[in-house]
Amino acid sequence: MKNILRFTAMAFLTVMLLSCKDKIEEVYTVNEPVYLTYDELRGSLKVADAQDIVQPGKIYFKDGYVFVNEYQKGIHVVNNQDPAQPVIEKFIEIPGNIDMAIQGDILYADSYVDLVAIDISDLNDIKEVSRIEDAFPYILPFCENGVVEDVDETQGVVTRWRATERKVNINEIHNRFEYYPRYEYDMNVLASNSFAAKTGASLSGTGGSMARFTLYENYLYAIDNYMLRLFNISEVTQPVKDKELYVGWNIETLFPYGDNLFVGSTTGMYIYSLEDPSNPAFLSMFWHATGCDPVVVEGNLAYVTLRAGNMCGNNLSQLDVIDISDLSEPKLLKEYPMEEPYGLGIDDGVLFVCEGEAGLKIFNASDPLNIDQIAHYSDINAWDVIPLGNILLMIGTDGLYQYDYSDLQDITEISVIPIENLTHQE
Repeated sequence: MKNILRFTAMAFLTVMLLSCKDKIEEVYTVNEPVYLTYDELRGSLKVADAQDIVQPGKIYFKDGYVFVNEYQKGIHVVNNQDPAQPVIEKFIEIPGNIDMAIQGDILYADSYVDLVAIDISDLNDIKEVSRIEDAFPYILPFCENGVVEDVDETQGVVTRWRATERKVNINEIHNRFEYYPRYEYDMNVLASNSFAAKTGASLSGTGGSMARFTLYENYLYAIDNYMLRLFNISEVTQPVKDKELYVGWNIETLFPYGDNLFVGSTTGMYIYSLEDPSNPAFLSMFWHATGCDPVVVEGNLAYVTLRAGNMCGNNLSQLDVIDISDLSEPKLLKEYPMEEPYGLGIDDGVLFVCEGEAGLKIFNASDPLNIDQIAHYSDINAWDVIPLGNILLMIGTDGLYQYDYSDLQDITEISVIPIENLTHQE
């Protein structure tokens, strides 16, 4: 009986202590969501006069124009008919925009949860022609410090956080770190097949190596952290949401080459056949060390950069050269150490690698087993590139640069649109 009484007393005391603990509060920084209502979001696309580039993201090239994403704000339209004198002409305000692709005269862009189709046939009359609502998962902006307040998705999309200091029940804190970043902002872009860029006018344009949007025939492909989403664009002004395919966790970039789609992830490179564009078929996967991973392809070789630090979960920074002559069994040919690789591009055996604060490096990759560095621009910040056959577009946190590489013995900078006072979030 004494043991029973002792156990009962201890149990009662434990319950009382836990009950008291539940009431313990401490002062924390609480991030309250600031909403843009769905009605406001879907009536917010506007076209403004040229604006300075402040926080650049993805880049895209089409028919003598460069399109530069202003992170979650919209897209700068740059007239690049003369690469030595590029001129920013317009700014398309698209809240929540990160990615883009262009088919004909229609620009496809994400706007938080929506996909927007924009007619750019007349730059003096740019207009939204259609929108797929809720095309993408609900996302929340980056939150650096403190705890995140509960989000009510019915109120609209969250555009930012309002930080306040207040008492919070410390036992509820762990339930408040809920946020869903569809994209890691560390300047992720990817290059499409360079053939279109070299031949001038084309049906679709060319993106950088960190892109999550890409086009193939009558389909727009888009990825989030784990899903490949297909949109039928047979009627270019009226995209139709088609299907979703699970690829794998932490997928990051898309690169179409030939009749195949190469998908970069933090753990490897997936290869899909696009023989039937409406139904991408898995062929194989190449596993690599965990790291942020864009991929570009030329011929029978794939080039993959792995970057250490940030959210990439690895301490290795390197370039992998992969033999893809047998798409069902990709094989590593060689690894090359790198400093801080981000985006990359390949053009006729010339390899361009963005090394962040270490600048832009250019290599002769004609022999994949003996890649030689032929140029290094160390005084710039380099994030992603698009090689256009003699002209290289390069975006970094300090500018949009262009280089003439027609003579590899005399590569020259031909223009730059500087970016001032950038706050870069990684």
